[in-house]
Amino acid sequence: MYSSLRSLLPLGGTLMCGALTTFSACAQDWPQWGGKDPGRNMYSDAKGLPDSLQPGKFKPNSEEIDLDTTKNVKWIAKLGSQSYGNPVVAQGVVLVGTNNASPRDPRFKDDKSVLYALKESDGSLLWQLTVPKLASGKVNDWEYLGLLSSPCVEGDRVYVVTSRCEVLCLDLHGQANGNQGPFTDEGQYMVGPGKPKVEVLPTDADIIWKYDMMDELGVFPHNASNCSVIIDGDKIFVCTSNGQDWTHVNIPSPQSPSFIALDKKTGELIGEDNAGVGSRIFHGQWTSPSIGVVKGKKQVFFGGGDGVLYALDTTPVKEGDTNLLKKIWWFDCVPPEYKKDKNGKAIKYPAAEGPSEVNATPVFYKDRVYVAVGQDPEHGEGVGRLLCIDPSKEGDVTASALIWDYKGIKRSISTVSIDPANGLLFIADFSGFVHCLDAETGKLNWVHDMQAHMWGSTLVADGKVYVGNEDGDFVVFASNKEKKILSQSNFGAPILSTPIVANGVMYVASQTHLFAVGQGAKPLETAPKP
Repeated sequence: MYSSLRSLLPLGGTLMCGALTTFSACAQDWPQWGGKDPGRNMYSDAKGLPDSLQPGKFKPNSEEIDLDTTKNVKWIAKLGSQSYGNPVVAQGVVLVGTNNASPRDPRFKDDKSVLYALKESDGSLLWQLTVPKLASGKVNDWEYLGLLSSPCVEGDRVYVVTSRCEVLCLDLHGQANGNQGPFTDEGQYMVGPGKPKVEVLPTDADIIWKYDMMDELGVFPHNASNCSVIIDGDKIFVCTSNGQDWTHVNIPSPQSPSFIALDKKTGELIGEDNAGVGSRIFHGQWTSPSIGVVKGKKQVFFGGGDGVLYALDTTPVKEGDTNLLKKIWWFDCVPPEYKKDKNGKAIKYPAAEGPSEVNATPVFYKDRVYVAVGQDPEHGEGVGRLLCIDPSKEGDVTASALIWDYKGIKRSISTVSIDPANGLLFIADFSGFVHCLDAETGKLNWVHDMQAHMWGSTLVADGKVYVGNEDGDFVVFASNKEKKILSQSNFGAPILSTPIVANGVMYVASQTHLFAVGQGAKPLETAPKP
C-alpha cells in the first residue's frame, strides 16, 4: 500500500490536569480519532491557539532539534522514521504510533511497530507497546510502516489495531502497576511466535486481551491494518482491513466480514456485517467508523472497499449461528462516469479517471454524513468526489439520499473538518489541494495548492485551519470564506498525519518527531530523549 513512501503515566494514581486530581479524564482531552465527537468531525473548541510556530532546526549531523530555534513549542519527542497514526491524549498520557527505526528499547532493534505512551507534561516515555512484524511479510504487513491506528481511550483502557491485524485492549498505566490480565504472555508477544521470550519490564505495555482478525475471521489485510476503532456502550466497532493479495486480482477471503463489533471488556466477537463487501473489494479497506443518531436510532458508518458507504445498525441481530450488524442503508459513492467511459467501456481500477474506494472516515454532522472517495496513495492522483448524504432513508439510497456533491476534488483519504461557528467545511485531497466549501450547500469558497501530496486531514480550531503536507510544510489558514494564510512553516520531514488539540496544546506529528505546540510556550529545560 505505502511502498511509494520515503525510504504516550504518572504513578500513584494522580496526574496534572490544570490541578492535581484523581486518575480521570480531563475536560479537554482528545481520547480518540476525532476527539470526543463520535461523528469524527475534526474540530476542537479550544481557544488561544497560535497563529504561527517555528518547529526548529536540526542540530548538525543529528536527528535532534535545537529547541532554542523553536517558537511556540513546549516539547519535542523523537519518533521513528515513519509515523502516520494521529496522536491521542487522555488522562495525562499522549499515545502515538510509529516504527522502531529510532529504538528506545535496546532489546528491540529490528523492524517493529511501536505505540509510545508519553507523559503529557513533558513528552518523556512512560511505556511502549512493541509489535513484531507478521511472518507473511509485506503483503500483509509492509516493512517499516509502523503502527498506523490512532488509539481509542476510555477510562484506563486503550483500544488499538496493530499492524498484525489484531485488536488489542491495553492498560493505560502499562506494566507500571503490574499485569492486569487475563493476557499474561507479553514477553512472547513482543518478540513474535517461536522466538525466545523476553522479560516483561515496567516500561512495557500491559495487554488485557487480544483479538486476532486473521486467525479468528480469516481476513487478509492488504499491506496494512489501520482502523481507529470507536466505542458505543460495551461494543467496539472495527474495520477488518480485508483486501486483495499480492496479485491485485485475487481476494483470498471474500466471505470474511469487513466490519465487526467486539465486546470491549472481553474482546469477544459479538457481531459482523451483512454487507457482503468481500467479493467486491477493489484493493484494500482502510476506513475508520463513525457513529450518529438518526431519527432517535444509532447508526455506525463504514466506508467500503467497493466504493460504497454503509450505515449499519449498532445492535447485532442473531440469524442462524451468526450475530449480524445489519445494513440500514448504503450509498454507492462512485458516479457512473467514473465506472464507464463515453463509449460505455468499463474503466478499470486503479485508472486515474476511474472508480475509488472509501478510505476516509465518514463524518456525521447535523444529521448529514460527509465523505470523500480515494485510493491507496501508491496509485497516485485521480478523480475524486466529496459527498453530503442524508442518512434518514433506508435501503439502496444512491439515487435518493444525495444532498450535494463536489467533483472538483481529487482522490482523498482525508476526513472533513467543519467549523460550527460559520458552517465552513475544509478538506484536503491527495493531489495537494485544500478545499473550503459551505457545509450546508456544497458551494465552493476557495482552493489552495499546497504543492505536495496530502495524507492527513485538516483541523479546525480557534477560528483557524491547521494542515500539513508530504513536504513537511505546515500552513495555518483563517477559517473564512475568503482565503487567508496566517503562517507557513516547515517541519523538516513529511507530515502525513493530522494535528490534534488537547488541554490547550496542539500536537503535530511529522514522520520523525512529535511536537507539543502552544501559544507562548517555552521549551522545557530538559528535552525528552529516546
